[in-house]
Amino acid sequence: MGEESQGRPGPVVGARMWSARPIAPSGHVFRVERRRGPVWYAKYRLPDARQVQRKLGPAWSGRGRPPAGYFTKRLAEEALRAILEEARRGTLPGTARTGVSFAGVAAEYMRHLERDRELKPSTLRGYRSILRAYLLPAFGERLVETITTAEVESWRDGLQPAAITAKRQAPGASALQLSNSTKTRILTLLHGIFAFACKRYGLTHNPVTPIERLRSRSAGGIEVLSPEEVWALVRAAQSEQDRALFLSAAFTGLRRGELLALRWRDVDFDRSTVRVRASYAGGALTSPKSGKLRSVPLAPDVAVSLQRLRRREHFTAEDDLVFIGETGSYLDASALRRRYKAALVRAGLRPLRFHDLRHTFGTRMIAKADIRRVQEWMGHADIQTTMRYLHYAPREEDARLVAEAFRMDAADEMPMRTTVAPPGDTRQS
Repeated sequence: MGEESQGRPGPVVGARMWSARPIAPSGHVFRVERRRGPVWYAKYRLPDARQVQRKLGPAWSGRGRPPAGYFTKRLAEEALRAILEEARRGTLPGTARTGVSFAGVAAEYMRHLERDRELKPSTLRGYRSILRAYLLPAFGERLVETITTAEVESWRDGLQPAAITAKRQAPGASALQLSNSTKTRILTLLHGIFAFACKRYGLTHNPVTPIERLRSRSAGGIEVLSPEEVWALVRAAQSEQDRALFLSAAFTGLRRGELLALRWRDVDFDRSTVRVRASYAGGALTSPKSGKLRSVPLAPDVAVSLQRLRRREHFTAEDDLVFIGETGSYLDASALRRRYKAALVRAGLRPLRFHDLRHTFGTRMIAKADIRRVQEWMGHADIQTTMRYLHYAPREEDARLVAEAFRMDAADEMPMRTTVAPPGDTRQS
């Protein structure tokens, strides 16, 4: 007897492969004796007249409720009824015949994103990386209609970092697992590809939809610089431009790409504001991460530093970039990262990321301004992102409130005197 592989139909019985007129799905179950024990099978006919034989699982002949994965005749018939109901609704994996591979759908979906969705280049690069490292190796040549929910869920649970392979991993070592948040990002792209297949090719179900989202660990603590460390970093910078750049990053909270895209017309010295209009990353100019323009306060120290920088000989017109490369073009992000790390070493500071200057702004401002204003200044689309800075806000009154809650009245301050009788003493204390 043939068996149906997971998500792939078993042998087709009969010569007719496709029916112009849908027919009602029907079938029956039967038991087969195997060397390792009896097994229940289902044999059923799809609306297009294809006949499929599918292994359900080992037969249970003991007493009481069967263990998970075992079938009595009644359970096998219930499983068949569920299969036939899915076939009637058109949601049974393999029912639709698209004839297109997962790789083909994925390639067309990526072209759709590039052409119609206007995503940031960094987002598209991330999607392509996920496709190459995880999705195409697992599903590339499979027909999209043969991929099942159970298969996707099992594959997700066993995901390992792309750089770890069976050959490179030490013998006997446990498999390294991806974080739940990374798995969720991978599944999000996979869901989008199948949704595209449903719309474009008539796929009847998206196998990713029923899969529950994994719970991600909350982000840990963030690293920040103290005001003294910020100034030490600025003093250790090798050029006037780097000094202004490091100070602007810490005192405005702009992302690195937003700083690289900043032009002199965005700096309003009269109104003490900086307008954030664009971001430059990966060789492309895009909108800020939140997709919205915003303004942030221009502190006096930053204004003085930028005014000093504008005294340079060239590239000081309104449309010129504030922070420039050798020819007045965009500053190279990799070179900036190297100079920043070198400045940290010269200043004797911890090896913090450039992005931690933005965190420094968030933690300092949450202590002085309400959370909505901090959210607006930092360009957070979600208030939850801003709330991670709240525990940095000083709460001197909290200790006083706790003390007041447990303060006793004068009458309560007299301790109760209790006499404990020795063992065997029946006298009352």
